[in-house]
Amino acid sequence: MSNPIRPTRGGLAAAALAGTLLLAGCSGAADTEPPGSTSAKVKPSSAATPTWAPVTGTPQVIPAVRDFRRADGRGWRPSKGARVVVPAGAQSNVADEARLMAQDLGGLPVVYGDETVQPGDIEVKLSGKNKGAAGNNLPVSGTAEEAYTLTARDTRLTLTAPTDAGIFYGTRTVKQAVHAAGGLPEGTIDDRPDRPQRGMSLDNARKSFTQGWIEDRLHEIADLKLNQFQLHFSDDQGFRIQSDTHPQVVSADHLTKAQVRQIVLLARRLHISVVPELDSPGHLGAVLAHYPDLQLRNASGRVITGAIDISNPKAGPLIDSLLKEMSELFTNPKGAPAYWHLGGDEYQALMSSSPSTTYPQLARAARQKYGPNGTIEDLTTGWLNDRQKTVEGQGKNRIEAWNDGFFASPAISADKNRMVDYWTGKEAGKRPPEAFLREGRNVLNFNDEFLYYVLGEPNQFVYPTGQRIYESWTPLVIRGTGPVQVPSSMTGPDRIPGARFAIWCDRSQAQTQQQVAAGIHLPLAALAQKTWHPGKPALSWADFKALAQRV
Repeated sequence: MSNPIRPTRGGLAAAALAGTLLLAGCSGAADTEPPGSTSAKVKPSSAATPTWAPVTGTPQVIPAVRDFRRADGRGWRPSKGARVVVPAGAQSNVADEARLMAQDLGGLPVVYGDETVQPGDIEVKLSGKNKGAAGNNLPVSGTAEEAYTLTARDTRLTLTAPTDAGIFYGTRTVKQAVHAAGGLPEGTIDDRPDRPQRGMSLDNARKSFTQGWIEDRLHEIADLKLNQFQLHFSDDQGFRIQSDTHPQVVSADHLTKAQVRQIVLLARRLHISVVPELDSPGHLGAVLAHYPDLQLRNASGRVITGAIDISNPKAGPLIDSLLKEMSELFTNPKGAPAYWHLGGDEYQALMSSSPSTTYPQLARAARQKYGPNGTIEDLTTGWLNDRQKTVEGQGKNRIEAWNDGFFASPAISADKNRMVDYWTGKEAGKRPPEAFLREGRNVLNFNDEFLYYVLGEPNQFVYPTGQRIYESWTPLVIRGTGPVQVPSSMTGPDRIPGARFAIWCDRSQAQTQQQVAAGIHLPLAALAQKTWHPGKPALSWADFKALAQRV
């Protein structure tokens, strides 16, 4: 992307710090053009070697780098006359990442096509065979594509990676290291994440968050090298995105389609995949308030808030029309991973002690569709399978649902390509994560013991702390407080791809947007550390917390 990325408050703070560092001793000046120049070639000129106090220790960043090979030397600091050099040119895949880093470092000049790297410069280039042929700002398919190498040698800094995603994560390391310690020590960093999916989920349905707040959080998680943002935009309390096909369901406080497109575009520039969630067949109260004939009723005629009657032939077409309209907003580059979350949790019909007696219309529909032994679980599984076909028809190819939307039943199985987002094992009858792993499904970690930030702390929830995540949680702790008990072949990044930290707004007025941002700051940093680096953290919690405040 050629458009600049809006700086956040943290970016401005880094710029102010870098501005001070630019006064570091140096003689001579490079013949450069202003930031954002699109010149294809810059004639090099001589520049004196800058001087500064050596950068010591290890790189000071969150998450910690996986490997650092120390060397003798003064390291690298941003200095007067320093430039960001992009040999591949202004139209290359890494040009936008280079410009963002230059902005974060106080407005360094960016030069293109200049193969002579001068003292104090940062060189940014792709490595390997691909050289960016796959396209700009595309989601990656694995951790190898997120790797990068940073080498500080002889007052120069070189950043290389096989993809622009890797380049982006390298620029985040540079930004943090400058903010925390003034620069990078002499040596080479080889870095890559442990788990390919690392992110944050936001309940924007129960509590409306502004576009600006969401975009600030995108910048925050991007700086922590998190790469997913899940948006839960529909629930009983609100439907928070403009709809042209069903305008009556939209809440007064909502995001316009233009705002959603801007959020999606910013996320892509920051190498974050957006995971939209339109929950069904439960949590549909805001929609069903305008379609009372589709509300689920029990045998005595009482309306079950938020639950749709999946035996009604009009129910599927209503939700499908919303899925299709919303899918068009959350666009994905051709061939790239395209995520969609079906929800599937807490369908009240299946939380009854006797579903078939309490909801006889659902039981009849299940038998009609799946034979005399058909169950309401079968009918619910079929509902989600049908909704999955709808979004797959819109180009979505990475489908997810909550673990309590999966049922063991001989009549029909959940689509084999649907990933399990495991959040709870507390509810009666819920299958343990081991069961999903043994049947071959991938499981994403949403452990509500550690990763659920529920406003107002209802239902015995307590606000998670960064310290508890940092000291007691790993991606393998999916349920409760202990790791899953399956062979190690089932616990690798291919089977447990990572985790998301979830903000739920059950008591929406319990905290302001600003309080939420402050409350999730350290937990997000801890999650980033534990999903990026598989080993025990080298820093104590006190030192990690202090570093988080600096970067």
